[in-house]
Amino acid sequence: MRAIRQDTHGSPDVLKEVELPRPEPGLSEILIAVRGAGVNPTDWWNRALPMTANGLPLILGWDVSGVVESVGTGVTVFKPGDEVFGMLPYPHGVGAHAEYVTGPARAFVHKPAGIDHVQAGALPLAALTAYQALVDTADIQPGQRVLIHAAAGGVGHLAVQIAKSRGAYVLGTASAAKHDFLRSIGVDEAIDYQTVDFTEAAKDIDVVLDPISRDTAARARSLAVLGPGGTLVSILPFPIDPAELADIAARGIRYESLLVEADRAGMQAIADLVETGALRVHIAATFPLAEAAKAHILGETGRTTGKIVLTVEGR
Repeated sequence: MRAIRQDTHGSPDVLKEVELPRPEPGLSEILIAVRGAGVNPTDWWNRALPMTANGLPLILGWDVSGVVESVGTGVTVFKPGDEVFGMLPYPHGVGAHAEYVTGPARAFVHKPAGIDHVQAGALPLAALTAYQALVDTADIQPGQRVLIHAAAGGVGHLAVQIAKSRGAYVLGTASAAKHDFLRSIGVDEAIDYQTVDFTEAAKDIDVVLDPISRDTAARARSLAVLGPGGTLVSILPFPIDPAELADIAARGIRYESLLVEADRAGMQAIADLVETGALRVHIAATFPLAEAAKAHILGETGRTTGKIVLTVEGR
């Protein structure tokens, strides 16, 4: 099979197309012929530096949409020929940027019939992150005011729609050029972070979804819009000082740092939202598997709206 592998960490040019033996599914695993595989910030971060994905050589990619080629012993939920999508177990279950990949059967669900493999391949990691942050962690309720930073991004634009499906009032930050897009996906108040101080524009917020703050000063700005009983969910796994945590708790604010997990129930909830029309993914660009480096270059600009996907043609 063809795969995109790196033998060292560095710039996008470390990504090389190689020929490797096709894997075989182990116990409780399925072998998937990949048709679409999302590219996420964690991919270019792990390409550049040894972070959450351990060891070299390394084949990146957690998002998978494709066709079940074969099943391992003990698998009852899928048969060869089934169209499935899901996320390989994060952070160590990489390997989706290839023609074939194996993964735990129960990390996947049937692909909704109304979307293609590009759309399905864009969804798992970003949608699971948003769902686990807003539903499982923050448990947002109808009428709550939710602020989503980088609301036009991969996680952000899906989080907006998930929050709206729960009856929330959504505020989103993005550059002015993306405000029409934000309104099209349901944002109630769009905030231009380049010209407006969001701490002045966003008031009485119940939940903040934060994919951008890397230090105490940045977190303090999001905390400023929350009152007692509010929740700040970070999706960046940066360490936080115990003294800062104590200060946040003393203010009556809940702080959580989320690392996304493979989750069959969450994937089914996402599939259900797609099937009802409550959730749609925006595709910023697609690249054939061989051009994975170009996908990384585009992603690292930080200016894309929605998701980038690698497409894989069956042999």
